[in-house]
Amino acid sequence: MFQTIWISLSLALLIATSATSATAQTVQDVEKSRTLKVCIWPDYFGVSYRNPRNDSLQGIDIDLSRAFARDLGAAVSYVETDFSRLIDDLQAKRCHVAMMAVGVTPQRQERVDFSLPYLRSDVYAVATRANQSVRRWGDIDQPGRVVVVQKGTFMEPVMQGTLKHAKLDSVLRPNEREREVESGRADVFMTDYPYSRRVLSTFDWAVVIAPDRPIRLTDYAYAVAKGDSAWLARVNTFVRQIRQDGRLAEAAKRFDLLPIIVKD
Repeated sequence: MFQTIWISLSLALLIATSATSATAQTVQDVEKSRTLKVCIWPDYFGVSYRNPRNDSLQGIDIDLSRAFARDLGAAVSYVETDFSRLIDDLQAKRCHVAMMAVGVTPQRQERVDFSLPYLRSDVYAVATRANQSVRRWGDIDQPGRVVVVQKGTFMEPVMQGTLKHAKLDSVLRPNEREREVESGRADVFMTDYPYSRRVLSTFDWAVVIAPDRPIRLTDYAYAVAKGDSAWLARVNTFVRQIRQDGRLAEAAKRFDLLPIIVKD
């Protein structure tokens, strides 16, 4: 009887030790390598954007990823990805964390873990100034209209569940949404608040249409591979700190994102 109890306790201790080791894996890897590998989408204006003029990375999550690396006593190494490959990259451990304003959706939550939110955005439409038939939100979901979304973004499932009459097209290549709308092959493309800032500052043909009422307010957070509770806790600590010490607001102000930071 005592032998059975001892064996059971030993097994329980072994399982607990293994679990602790597994959940501390990323923290230990960052500490050992002194490198924080961060997944980014380099076409995300205001968030993690590679400026074609000088090839430099800029945006709120470039600033904050560097701040996180400093807090960890590590250097930052960027891994370029997009929203169609992001989850696979996290699961394959190509990066420790995705810091690219990842929208929190039920589909993604099944496959990755999310930190506390730090931004929150609705959906916005981009049309051409020349398209007089689409001037307000109610003009979009009409027969014959074509709506474009970037494949893998949270706008894709939102529009799939929202549109009843317009045709939805999902595109993959960078800037393909803009080309489809500018050429007239599509009426609008859907984006979020950060990217809408790029549209207004870059394209003189574009107009941004805001919804008459909230369509789908979506939290943006940092994403990590599932099952690493110690690493997720460390990322959450960072999010709490930047929300409290002003670093989030400071970075958001630099990139015109103050209206969408999470304060609650």
